[in-house]
Amino acid sequence: MQVVKTVAALRCAMELFRSSAAGITIGLVPTMGALHEGHRSLMTRARSQCGRVVVSIFVNPLQFGPQEDLERYPRNLAADLALCEAAGVDLVFVPTPAALGVADRTELTQVVPPDGLANVLCGRSRPGHFQGVTTIVTKLLNVVQPDLAFFGQKDAQQVAILRRLVADLNLPVELITCPIVRESDGLAFSSRNQYLSAPERQQALAIFQSLQGAIAQFQAGERSAAALLEPVRSTLSQAPGLSLDYAELVDPDSLTPLQTLEQAGLLAVAAQVGSARLIDNVILQTRRPIVAIDGPAGAGKSTVTRRVAQQLGLLYLDTGAMYRSVAWLALDRGLDPADRLAMAELSADCTIRFGEPVTPGGEQRVWINGQEVTSLIRTPTVTAQVSVVAAHAEVRRALVAQQRAIGRCGGLVAEGRDIGTHVFPEAEVKIFLTATPRERAKRRLQDWRDRGQTDLPDLDSLEAAITERDYQDSNRVVAPMIKAIDAWELVTDGMTIEQVVQAIVARVP
Repeated sequence: MQVVKTVAALRCAMELFRSSAAGITIGLVPTMGALHEGHRSLMTRARSQCGRVVVSIFVNPLQFGPQEDLERYPRNLAADLALCEAAGVDLVFVPTPAALGVADRTELTQVVPPDGLANVLCGRSRPGHFQGVTTIVTKLLNVVQPDLAFFGQKDAQQVAILRRLVADLNLPVELITCPIVRESDGLAFSSRNQYLSAPERQQALAIFQSLQGAIAQFQAGERSAAALLEPVRSTLSQAPGLSLDYAELVDPDSLTPLQTLEQAGLLAVAAQVGSARLIDNVILQTRRPIVAIDGPAGAGKSTVTRRVAQQLGLLYLDTGAMYRSVAWLALDRGLDPADRLAMAELSADCTIRFGEPVTPGGEQRVWINGQEVTSLIRTPTVTAQVSVVAAHAEVRRALVAQQRAIGRCGGLVAEGRDIGTHVFPEAEVKIFLTATPRERAKRRLQDWRDRGQTDLPDLDSLEAAITERDYQDSNRVVAPMIKAIDAWELVTDGMTIEQVVQAIVARVP
């Protein structure tokens, strides 16, 4: 693990990373140090999705107010570096304020987030805080130029602001939000927990307990914001030693207050306990569950996913068909699927839609730019080009955006290579469906024969091709095929399709 302290050294390190492996995925985890298990979870997630992981440790003076805890904010660089190394981090950036050009705050050009996002919730009591956050994060994104940047859901307002920043400035990075990590008693991990005495720590537990009260009301069918907030405010107003700053139910993206929860709401709380200002939140969603089924090629994901969706009455989102459709369109137009620029243009200017199968349980119908390609995308020629097309970051961004838009309301079953890790990391049920390469080769050959195709490869050649494709999919630049940390692995050798379907259905709440 390397440690650098200057922007010049950081730029040099990033150039060396990129030159050492063409197209390597770089992940950034920005922190202020005093690292804990919440930070470790971000690093673990980054390590699972990226070829190189960079962590920044910088106590940002721009985000502290005059009366806040800048000088006494916990700092323990030796412990932080040990945690980074244990988490498999490749590079740690530990700059001084002068190294990042923020020593003289009066002369600094800062990035100003929209008032509607920055002046609500924490912004009301911490004026200028998010302006400081966006300025430093923008600097880090510019210097590191990561493919992915990882942030915790505990800082939900910060996440909403940074997502708007990335979208508004067309920054070439994807933000990944990771779940809140809690201690065994429910207290969210925070660097400022170190400020708490033993009695104060017990008092702080009222924050999570109040959120649990709202969750119980929500699960009982309550959708009124006033009613959902009542147990939170009541619990916190009666908690000794705790001073409530706010408890609000807002839209997770716009942060505008909600009167009634129709799809999703962010229930956010901030409170003072002793000298520590603590924040916490939960996302309340009315949508039906998302089931994410990942796994290698030929594992039977499409057939299983269709049947699971049909049995549960959920939408079947065939993400693989979307990539197949782009591959087919490229071949139909005489384009080289390996041509990144051509594929970027093609995917940005295509529209894919799905329709019900002609017969119940049959192949889901697919159109691209108005032309039906249901059977055309299932040929060996198209299959051979899918991984090539899917490896292009621009193609994946375009299609993932469409997939996430469909998934906002939930109630779907999706299959692919990275659904649970990349497309729908918030999915309630995650399955990693797999089988041995030999078994998958047998299934693929039988499927082609059933479709009346001829001139097929022999079993050994197809098994070798599937093994090679597994390697390519697991090591591609963007969103490699990996099993999500919280996914259930189901090896289907020796199982019938019905047995696989029933095993998955049994895990859906």
